[in-house]
Amino acid sequence: MAAPRRDTRGIVDAAGLFTRVRFRRREPAPALRPYLEHYWLIDWDLDEPYASHVVPHPSVNVVFHRPDAASRPFAEVAGIRDDLFVQKLAGRGRVAGAQFRPGGFRPFSPARPVSYWTGRQVPLAEAMPVRDDDIGAVLGPGGEDERVTALDTYLLDVLTAGGGGDRGGDRTAAPAAQAMDLADLVRHDRSMRRVDRLSEAAGLSPRSLQRLFGAYVGVGPKWVILRYRIHEALERAEAGGPSGAVDWPALAAELGYSDQAHLVRDFTATVGVPPTAYARRV
Repeated sequence: MAAPRRDTRGIVDAAGLFTRVRFRRREPAPALRPYLEHYWLIDWDLDEPYASHVVPHPSVNVVFHRPDAASRPFAEVAGIRDDLFVQKLAGRGRVAGAQFRPGGFRPFSPARPVSYWTGRQVPLAEAMPVRDDDIGAVLGPGGEDERVTALDTYLLDVLTAGGGGDRGGDRTAAPAAQAMDLADLVRHDRSMRRVDRLSEAAGLSPRSLQRLFGAYVGVGPKWVILRYRIHEALERAEAGGPSGAVDWPALAAELGYSDQAHLVRDFTATVGVPPTAYARRV
């Protein structure tokens, strides 16, 4: 796995967010890198409330929260969301998260298909063992390196125990690896615009591919293809800005849409505004 990515794909108005919070990505321990994209750490100290907006990746996140100094820290598993994710920040707080690769979460929580967590935010204990000491270790230290070490320690312990403690992770390793490889193929190969094309590349029937993605990614392959398209369009809109530098018809064709109207419809349904309006706003 390469170092944590530096792009801002999925973050709506990334510049606005970064002026208000301290945001970092960190690399997990080597044994965890086959399963995780990266860790992400956010600290804030705000004079007035702020709401961040994210177009979610096809990834499960394990998130440790300390919303403010007066609140009790907690941890949750955040499944893949279809809608725009809005997080309200106020006062002084801290969040530390582990973003799993699409397909990488199941070995840590083998008892249920990943689709079970889709659209849900629930206490982490429902998915894998966690103690108050684990949460405190991740959120308590002032030093960033100590927090990353605490994340490594916790997740390595869970993985070694087989997620639920029954070595279930051993049984999920091979199909999880296949799901991760196919999701990476969709992300990086622009020619993978259709499920039947991905099915051929995988050597699986469309139905088998659908079952694999439901059990190990949490959403269907068509959803993953669409979401990566929207991330690309979102990044292009931010780069183009109000000058209108983005050639939207050309981008629609590049992303595999039949016409610009289809891209505009999907973008608007996901982000809440048309791409040209979004470009002007940021």
